Amino acid sequence: MPEIEKNAFTVEGLKRLQDELADRKTTKSAEISERLKDARAQGDLSENSEYDDAKEAQAKNESRIAELEDLLKNARVIDDEEISKTKVTLGSFVSLRDEETKEEAEYSLVNANEEDIFQNRISQESPVGKEIIGKKKGQIVEVSTPRGTLKYKIVKIGKPT
Repeated sequence: MPEIEKNAFTVEGLKRLQDELADRKTTKSAEISERLKDARAQGDLSENSEYDDAKEAQAKNESRIAELEDLLKNARVIDDEEISKTKVTLGSFVSLRDEETKEEAEYSLVNANEEDIFQNRISQESPVGKEIIGKKKGQIVEVSTPRGTLKYKIVKIGKPT
């Protein structure tokens, strides 16, 4: 099984993380600072739930900022030459057909930090991702899920456009 690379990102995925970091450092931090200022103005902080909530939000925001900075410090963009048209690799666009229902769906295989099932971006660490990575067009993979085993045929492998 191919090794999972956690610091390789698609161009779009890297941009999304950079945008989130910028937003958290500016907009979100300013909003939280304003909430803290308003809560402090109410007086006694020992029984001030707004202050406690704002402090918790501040801690979560700072934690996510540190996480994003760490991710971006070691990040690299997946080079177009790394994406194969003959086998599924990180960054590939893959068309899968459910062998039971015959329905087809297209996915982009990304690292776990970019995963977004609503955008058809599946992680290389997901059950489907683990099964399809390294496979070729025409192969059938079996994926164990809580609902049972699902079979998918790899119909098409491509590069991002």
